Amino acid sequence: MPANRFNAFADYGVGMGLRIPHYQHILKRKPVVGWFEIISENYMVDGGSPLAILDQILEQYHVVQHGVSMYFGSAEPLNREHLRRLKTLVRRTKTPWLTDHLCWGSVDGRYTHDLLPMPYTFEAAKVTAGKIREASSFLEVPIAVENVSSYAEFHESEMTEWEFLNEVVEQADCGILLDVNNIYVSSRNHDFDPYEYLNSVIPERVAQIHIAGHSNFEKYILDTHDHPVIDPVWKLYAHAISRVGPTPTLLEWDDRIPSFERVHAEALKANRFLHALTAIAP
Repeated sequence: MPANRFNAFADYGVGMGLRIPHYQHILKRKPVVGWFEIISENYMVDGGSPLAILDQILEQYHVVQHGVSMYFGSAEPLNREHLRRLKTLVRRTKTPWLTDHLCWGSVDGRYTHDLLPMPYTFEAAKVTAGKIREASSFLEVPIAVENVSSYAEFHESEMTEWEFLNEVVEQADCGILLDVNNIYVSSRNHDFDPYEYLNSVIPERVAQIHIAGHSNFEKYILDTHDHPVIDPVWKLYAHAISRVGPTPTLLEWDDRIPSFERVHAEALKANRFLHALTAIAP
């Protein structure tokens, strides 16, 4: 199954998030990892230890940047200083694509530091898509936007979340970072069929996939990234790659982080699905 035009890096395979507790293990042991994903904002600095570590990682591994504060869905313009610093990092890492979230999180220059769900309206899609195009043009790198987990819905919405995602990426002509754990979490919180979501996503726009664990509370599920991936999420992942083909896949584990070996072993579980897909491909 050939790569699509937003996924020219299918050979990247399975990656891991680059996290501080694992720095020394990676630098000393040099484990075999397809690629590392970094949180861009952690390295948008002028110098010091973070960049020194990153430069050592870049000598050995592919690195892909993942952002948490572009807030394409916010009503205010993009932060130009943020974009300038981000572009400096893009040039340093040579990231082949850049990801951030389809959400909002800022009002009048004040930032919530949270990934807030959007009203799924045509006007919101138009504004959001325009900002994605603007960012991609300035940064000179392809962008893929991630579906977020959500815990609230807007009465003003004019379409489903997956229809909104498709509307935005078509207007922006950008890729999708498909987070299958977020789909599962939101489906449980809002009572929809996660397979209907997956079957509706435009396959040729999926550039990357996230998998992760979550926490199950009495009335809702929270996307905590502090547990192994559960079987229903693995099944969603298998269904996703059956539709979109071999796609760079990243395991997120961001809280109560265990040893490198344990996180790596959890990430590599994705290979059994990728290898199975490759084996049956014509």
